[in-house]
This record gives sequence, C-alpha cells and structure tokens, in this order.
Amino acid sequence: QVRLVDSGVDLVQAGGSLRLSCAASGSGFSFNTMGWYRHAPGKQRDMVALITSADSTNYADSVKGRFTISRDNAKNTVYLSMNSLKSEDTAVYYCYVIAQEILRPQYQYQYWGQGTQVTVSS
Repeated sequence: QVRLVDSGVDLVQAGGSLRLSCAASGSGFSFNTMGWYRHAPGKQRDMVALITSADSTNYADSVKGRFTISRDNAKNTVYLSMNSLKSEDTAVYYCYVIAQEILRPQYQYQYWGQGTQVTVSS
C-alpha cells in the first residue's frame, strides 16, 4: 500500500512564498510521476505541476515563472516552491503520485494526498 504525507494548513499574504512537500512510501513500489493539483471553491480540480522520475516537468500556465516543482528521489519526496502568491492561488492543494509495482511494472496506480489548504490573503 502506498502512503502519502503532505504539508498542513498554510496561510500567507499576497506576494509571499510557501513551500509544500509530500513524501511517498510503500514497499515494492517506485514513484514515477509526482506532483500537485489544486481545487479552488467553485472550480474543478486542476493540475498545478508534475515532475517525472527523469525530472521532466509540466506546469499550468497560471503558475509558470512563479512555482517550481522538484523532487528528492532518495526520499521519494516532491516539493512545490510557490513565489509571488496571489489570492487566486487560494485552494486545497493535493499531492498526486503514480506508483508502479517494481516486480510487475505493467501495474500502475494513482494516489492522492489528504490535501493542504493554502490561503493567500490580499
């Protein structure tokens, strides 16, 4: 079974910075794509940033140039550094991981963290 542990509640003023983290664990699994989605009130859940085990990254247009995703493969941990935060970044941020069975690599599974409320006050 895969377990994700991500950051808690965060509150910051507009223009400020935050860093989210999410650690994945699970015997017999490797963690390929890791990243973050967010769900703002009244909106659908959207991709924020993703990173592969080869460090290939993908960002939503709304966060390009402000957010940076990175990962520590030794710790199976993904980070999201958020700068120049805006009120529209307020949302619940969900860690997302695609886990692959090491012995049966044809089997892959998606996992979600419990969510971190990020509130940006103007």
